[in-house]
Amino acid sequence: MDSAILSLLGAFLLSIMGLFVFIWSMRKGLLVENPRAASVIFVRGEIGKVDDPALQEAGQVRLQVAAAEPGSDLHVADPDELQHRVAADRSSAFPVFMFIAFACLWLVVGSLAGLTSSLKLHMPDWLVGEAWLTFGRIRTIHLNAVLYGWITNAALGVIVWVLPRLLRTPLVGAMWVMVGGALLNTGIASGIGAIGAGWTDGMEYLEIPWQIGIFIAAGFICIVGPVLFTLVNRKVESLYVSVWYMVAALLWITLLFVVAKLPGVHTGVQQATTNWWYGHNVLGLWFTPISVGSIYYFLPKIIGRPVRSYNLSILGFWTLAFFYGQVGGHHLIGGPIPGWLTTLSIVQSMMMIVPVLAFAINMVCTIRGRVHLTQYSPTLRFMVFGAVMYILSSLQGSFEALRAVNRVAHFTHFTVAHAHLGAYAFVTMVLFGAIYFMLPRVLHREWAWPRLIAVHFWLAATGIMVYFIFLTIGGWLQGTAMLDAAKPFMDSVAVTLPYLQWRSVGGSLMVLSHLVFAGHILAMLLNVKPERSGPALWGDPAKAAAALEVPHAK
Repeated sequence: MDSAILSLLGAFLLSIMGLFVFIWSMRKGLLVENPRAASVIFVRGEIGKVDDPALQEAGQVRLQVAAAEPGSDLHVADPDELQHRVAADRSSAFPVFMFIAFACLWLVVGSLAGLTSSLKLHMPDWLVGEAWLTFGRIRTIHLNAVLYGWITNAALGVIVWVLPRLLRTPLVGAMWVMVGGALLNTGIASGIGAIGAGWTDGMEYLEIPWQIGIFIAAGFICIVGPVLFTLVNRKVESLYVSVWYMVAALLWITLLFVVAKLPGVHTGVQQATTNWWYGHNVLGLWFTPISVGSIYYFLPKIIGRPVRSYNLSILGFWTLAFFYGQVGGHHLIGGPIPGWLTTLSIVQSMMMIVPVLAFAINMVCTIRGRVHLTQYSPTLRFMVFGAVMYILSSLQGSFEALRAVNRVAHFTHFTVAHAHLGAYAFVTMVLFGAIYFMLPRVLHREWAWPRLIAVHFWLAATGIMVYFIFLTIGGWLQGTAMLDAAKPFMDSVAVTLPYLQWRSVGGSLMVLSHLVFAGHILAMLLNVKPERSGPALWGDPAKAAAALEVPHAK
């Protein structure tokens, strides 16, 4: 049995398992319209009250005044809920900080490697004296450092912090999570070292040798156990939608990685099929559910308003689970694989419009009337930007799968631009916002220089927009030139050069934003401003309001 059949069989079994869970959830009434489930992220009286730990005390007051809605008693909860939240935060603090620290380290390493590879595309003779600095290796180092180092570590930090809060249960087995994080990052560091030395498995997203990949797989498995035990021991009846997204994502990435890295199984054409089955599912079944689940938690929490429709949020989750499994096949259009496989991929790609629209409608209805709060809340700014980019990147991806578009765009910088729109403008910006919200609660300190958060946002947002727009245009021109039989191949290369230079400009802004971000975290860790400890969490908003001479929203 070849790997293509194994991949499809695996996806089918996952769908069947998902169907049984879906039926069970319906029998338990988990999919009915449930205001209580939508409000589980709040304690009693918290609805209507904003929350952004990235702000100083005075900033919190300005945000609350701008929200202009009083607290509500719609959520009838246990009076000890807040203590459950504090206990949950305390139980996960050290593992969360470990993941964020590793994520920051790999973000800097990966983005510097990415900028180097970008410059090499229009400066090919730069840094050619060392083998590990050649384009083929440094670009691959960038990909793996960002994919596994930055995004995966940050995503795990979000999971480990958010789930105990939503389940109102201390993290079970925190030591095993720490062991898993150590194994994971040992594998990442060793894998990147192997890539630099020229030892890879030769498949995109799966370059890390399988012998080293064992550490990564073991790390995921060590983390899955505590997460499931925490879920089983929860103190809440209703599961908030973010729990569905995050638990499923962790199970998906563990299974995907183990299956894709099985040695000696995937060869030849079947290897290519497995490659894109895994590569696209990393985005759709790992990055996407983590980021969407984060938006569903942090955005309502910041604006003090429950998600508009709990049913729509659950619909988005299940349609994502049902439709995404075989999306990656559209990267193999025209290849020596069965036509039905690429057709199935195209159909599933278009069906992904359903969960995207469910998310878009829900978010628009939830934040309606409160978009102006983005000028007060830096965390909200990241979340809203990421949500918009998710909608745009997903819709673009669906139409990019169509044969007429794929014919021009594939194998060009157009696809690279699209990948960064999803992985950076959507996923990374959401993770930035989540870390800005979480870290004051993890370290019990305020951000040293809150204005730097705005600097970081505008550098990153401007950088990715410059990157995406110019690379998209250059990639489309590249594709049309390659399809013109009257033009030599080098014409398709020459036409991209000005756009590749602008790509490096955008990349430079993004790297600068990352240095600001990492430096700000380091300053918080070193407590360079001792007076910035505690007030954002436990200060008296009434005093801050009096100082500002504004009415305090009660």
